[in-house]
Amino acid sequence: MTKLSVNINKVALIRNARGEDLPDLVKFAQDCEAYGADGITVHPRPDERHIRYDDIPKLKAVVQTELNIEGYPNERFLKMVEEAVPHQCTLVPDPPGVLTSSSGWDTVTHRAFLAEVITRLQAKGIRVSLFLNAEVSQVEAAVETGTDRIEFYTGDFAKQYQANPEAAIEHHVLAAKRANALSVGINAGHDLNLHNLKYYAAEIPRLLEVSIGHALISDALYFGIQNTIQLYKRLL
Repeated sequence: MTKLSVNINKVALIRNARGEDLPDLVKFAQDCEAYGADGITVHPRPDERHIRYDDIPKLKAVVQTELNIEGYPNERFLKMVEEAVPHQCTLVPDPPGVLTSSSGWDTVTHRAFLAEVITRLQAKGIRVSLFLNAEVSQVEAAVETGTDRIEFYTGDFAKQYQANPEAAIEHHVLAAKRANALSVGINAGHDLNLHNLKYYAAEIPRLLEVSIGHALISDALYFGIQNTIQLYKRLL
């Protein structure tokens, strides 16, 4: 079954709005695991507007499933990841100040840089995933970097899904089949939700993990976090 990693950035954003410790981010991560989450994802930004760098060691100390840290691989980020040694580090190409991750790496252009970073993280025993647009050429170049996994950016799929699911999923399936043939693991994330997740997971061969935050936390406002995690797990 495809694993569900819950992104808790939005919980940290609510906490930071008051400058206090409510909600308790660490307790929330533990509760998500208790309610069935297969992992916890965090994405500290340079301005620390939600997840803060000092959250990372606290989360690493308690997460019992898998901790996935996402981010742009500048030196500050890389040193933090090397100290924390999460189960997985997902590298994203976000420039400073961006609101959300809306495109994957150009692995053809940045192949040498990514290969160097991946080797550095793997030397610490960290599994590495590259945030990627679902394109065969990008998958092929990603494999040449030595990455363990790729994470398909699914925002484009989500935007097209309601109008034409088959067209929305087509290039993701092609890219996934190429990834399978090249023996690189597949993750996915961005704008997956209760409406489109079941279809996506059913169509993508050997999908290992989805990372979902914004939609899942939004649904939890109505359904509660325990019920929401189970709703998402059932779709997988």
